[in-house]
Amino acid sequence: MSDLSQLARSSTAWPFQEARALLDDRLKGTVPDKGYVLFETGYGPSGLPHIGTFGEVVRTTMVRNALKVIAPDLPTRLFAFSDDMDGLRKVPDNIPNQDMIHPHLGKPLTAIPDPFGTHESFGHHNNARLRSFLDRFGFDYEFQSATDWYRSGRFDDALLRVLAHYDEVINVVLPTLGEERRKTYSPFLPVCPETGIVLQVPVIERNVAAGTIVYQREDGKKVETPVTGGACKMQWKADWAMRWTALGVDYEMSGKDLIPSLELSSKICRILGGKPPMNLTYELFLDDQGQKISKSKGNGLAVEDWLKYAPHESLALFMYQKPKAAKRLYFDVIPRSVDDWLTYLAKFETDETQKRLDSPAWHIHDGQPPHENTHLTFSILLNLASVCNSEDKAVLWGFIQRYAPGASPATAPILDRLVDGAVAYYRDFVKPTKTYRLATADEAAAFADLEAALKALAADASAEDIQNAVYTVGKRDAFPELKAWFKACYEVLLGQDQGPRMGSFIKLYGIDNTVALLSKAARGEALG
Repeated sequence: MSDLSQLARSSTAWPFQEARALLDDRLKGTVPDKGYVLFETGYGPSGLPHIGTFGEVVRTTMVRNALKVIAPDLPTRLFAFSDDMDGLRKVPDNIPNQDMIHPHLGKPLTAIPDPFGTHESFGHHNNARLRSFLDRFGFDYEFQSATDWYRSGRFDDALLRVLAHYDEVINVVLPTLGEERRKTYSPFLPVCPETGIVLQVPVIERNVAAGTIVYQREDGKKVETPVTGGACKMQWKADWAMRWTALGVDYEMSGKDLIPSLELSSKICRILGGKPPMNLTYELFLDDQGQKISKSKGNGLAVEDWLKYAPHESLALFMYQKPKAAKRLYFDVIPRSVDDWLTYLAKFETDETQKRLDSPAWHIHDGQPPHENTHLTFSILLNLASVCNSEDKAVLWGFIQRYAPGASPATAPILDRLVDGAVAYYRDFVKPTKTYRLATADEAAAFADLEAALKALAADASAEDIQNAVYTVGKRDAFPELKAWFKACYEVLLGQDQGPRMGSFIKLYGIDNTVALLSKAARGEALG
């Protein structure tokens, strides 16, 4: 075992803890019979990829990468599995040509025309969107289609096992269903050979030797059909268990809302002779009101929303932190997440190897974070845009290059991305809510004192020297506590109730420019 592997085994980072448990408890330190360790993420392609898709794949990838360090000779694969043989139950609200879809409701997604007109089916279109989404972030995965697995016969053996253990399987499921549903439940959903619709009909006969079932249609007609070759689709919970068994899935995450399904599918998997995968159950995201985020409600933010304001690595950090804890996922968490990411990047440079393995930066960047002095935090850039009242990226770069002469979009690409995001975030969230207030008499006197103190500093004074000047005025003048002094600076000078470290901000904005603000504030003039 290499030194790095040994250090990884003692890491406190949760992906390494998950990888150790997977290796020691499930795999017993050996390669599975199939020749590799299989990670899986599932996807329902009736909708488009969303922020939960990103979270599940990025977290699973972190565990996979951690396992590669602990057991570098152990082959691994990640399947992104699309349940595209599901019957479409309703027409999504966010697609064009909805009238085209209505006649095909109930059919597998891969048997429904593409309303976008770009692919052979609606399922193929959404699968392409999934792959494009995952490729955008550089995920290492293998796309898998349920339609392909069912119709190619690769699920046949597992499907026949379900047929052979039919009574045991339904006896696991039936107690979880209502009285009416129990009367018609079957783990098999036949695909009607006449209409192509995935049917939910009662199964009245089974022939294990022939590998067939007989079901009764609504018109009373009895139809015999094989359960193999794509002639039947499995019900969701039985399908999950059958898939684990057929593929030999070793690790799969799922949300807290799927705990009952996970428990039931695990029982079915064991009945089929399989071994349920190791699972991490993650908490769900909450909106700004503390309610669960729902795609149908639209009460959260999408990946595209986040990327409009911040790099995807900051979203990966949000996903990394406390996956088992419920977290608010709304626009106001973005600045903090970006600045935390920058902090971890900076610390990674000087950390010893063990601390690097414990750092979120290691897991976000697979052990190779970028090396760049970003010079400024996202929060300070937001405040710069705010005090300049500017949506012009060039204006911000003018201040930045005076603060850090060697920085440019070419030499500091991360910083350049942050500037783009700060301008957009300022325009959409800060500017509409800015509310300046006038200084009180005591505050005006303190602003005059700070104006004088800044004028006394050298033009090239450091951010720390400037911070000391701000601190001294706040301690000396009539404020009950320093917190009240800084709050006055934010509300009067910046038009907001929170703000940056003033020394760093004044250094960036410029002493002369700040003196001009203070002069107006000291005279009792509004700055907004």
